[in-house]
Amino acid sequence: MTRNVWRRFSSAAALSIMYALTVLALVPLGLVLWFTASKGLPSVLHLEFFFNAERPTGIPGGGVANAIVGTGIMVGMASLAAIPIGVLSGIYLAEYRAARWAGWVRLASDVLVGAPSIALGIFAYAIIVVPQHHFSALSASLALAILMLPVVIRTTESAVGLIPNGLRESGLALGLPRWRVSLELILPAATPGVITGALLAVARASGETAPVLFTGFGNQIFSLDPTHAMAALPLVVFRDALTPYNDLQQVAWGAALVLVVMVLVINLGSRWVLRRQIRLAGQL
Repeated sequence: MTRNVWRRFSSAAALSIMYALTVLALVPLGLVLWFTASKGLPSVLHLEFFFNAERPTGIPGGGVANAIVGTGIMVGMASLAAIPIGVLSGIYLAEYRAARWAGWVRLASDVLVGAPSIALGIFAYAIIVVPQHHFSALSASLALAILMLPVVIRTTESAVGLIPNGLRESGLALGLPRWRVSLELILPAATPGVITGALLAVARASGETAPVLFTGFGNQIFSLDPTHAMAALPLVVFRDALTPYNDLQQVAWGAALVLVVMVLVINLGSRWVLRRQIRLAGQL
């Protein structure tokens, strides 16, 4: 009886410690969300904040429409470049583990995951901005694509690696070549995991400041031309928050809130996709 009481006590103590540590880990996130929301809500409650471009200090009605569009264009172009390459590379690493170049590709992706984002921005600045003699959204999308690539590669490799070998063997038994089995059987089965990795990469790229600072540079004028400088939400936060003007600081807080909510929604979407796949797999 004493042993059972001790086991219950140990279990309750361990659960209490786990819950306490979980709450402790959520405290910083809650503080960031609360502080950002309290400072940024006065700006985002006005529709003109989302439909007007930036304006000089002292002129009311400034917004972040140009920054929202610029972020969408840069991240969109980066996604078009990084996601297909990352998915194919992840399938290659998972399906051809013993291949000659698999180890080098895996090592390169691991190094890129830990590479400072500012170094990627300087790289894009050196190979695109300097030869062209002007900033552009194209150079920013290159830096963001390199930033997204290792995330997509590693998540795709993990998702494809979880597919049972029986599915591969079934396709090979039917006489299909290995590449068709990978693309037509394995990839559709691993789609939720691949989508989750792509969304996580998009969320990371959306909030990066350093790569865009050296490449996109920012633009207070509403522009859709990716060959010229373009605004982005992180740049608005970085620049306006450092100014001594209250109206620009308020715009920075509003942009920060929009950026936090955007990243939060993307992450929640990725978790929803993953949980839905797990639920469907349990029903099967």
